[in-house]
Amino acid sequence: MKIVVAYKWAPNPQDAEVAPDGSVDWSRAKGAVSEYDPVAFEAARQLADATGGEVVGLTVGAASVDSPLARKAALSRGLDRLVVVADDRLADADGTRLAAVLAAAVRSIGDVDLVLAGDSSVDVAEGQVPMTLAGQLGWLGMAAVSGVTPSADGVVVERDLPGGITTLALTGPAVLAVTTDAVVPRVPGMKDILGAAKKPVEVVPLDALEVPDVVAATTLSGSRPETGNRRGVIIDGADASSAAAELVAALRTARAL
Repeated sequence: MKIVVAYKWAPNPQDAEVAPDGSVDWSRAKGAVSEYDPVAFEAARQLADATGGEVVGLTVGAASVDSPLARKAALSRGLDRLVVVADDRLADADGTRLAAVLAAAVRSIGDVDLVLAGDSSVDVAEGQVPMTLAGQLGWLGMAAVSGVTPSADGVVVERDLPGGITTLALTGPAVLAVTTDAVVPRVPGMKDILGAAKKPVEVVPLDALEVPDVVAATTLSGSRPETGNRRGVIIDGADASSAAAELVAALRTARAL
């Protein structure tokens, strides 16, 4: 079984600066594997180990996704090899464009049985790329996947839905977006990090891929929800019963109760 993990090299949210007006400054944020993708790496590794398969990492984006640090960060998480499409023309690409490039890259890899991805990216958080990728490939796409295990002729997938857990058997190629609690991702050790440098990396030029034209959208404006005016209320806790009553009254005044 050949499993591709589609992941994103994104700004690390721990380095972001949030202004008093709620705007986020990413200019000083360093790149890292998107926070939700390590679960997909681990799920793919466990599935490949159980089937004697191969795990191929795949990322597309600006030239910065192919730095030595970016390579090592991905390859140390259980990948067998890495495929990178790094081109500054993809720096501001939206989810539809990225999914189209990912689909072309998956086709170029060939004989892929399964694509796993995190359920969202930490920077954009639209959650649309995995299902758009499935549509571009013409494959089955499933979100909210909380478990995937091998079967005699495919895989068994568990989905954690609002109505409960659904279990399905898949026999064809599919794109699965795994939930953040599907598995516990490994923390790369020194051996993993050192071994990452010896694993093969294929850099695929964007122009070498057959990427279909996609409809582009232009952002016209953006807005943030009003937070309202904040005011501090100090409650004397010397008398517990009196403090509780005062707290309830303050919450009712603020219409929080």
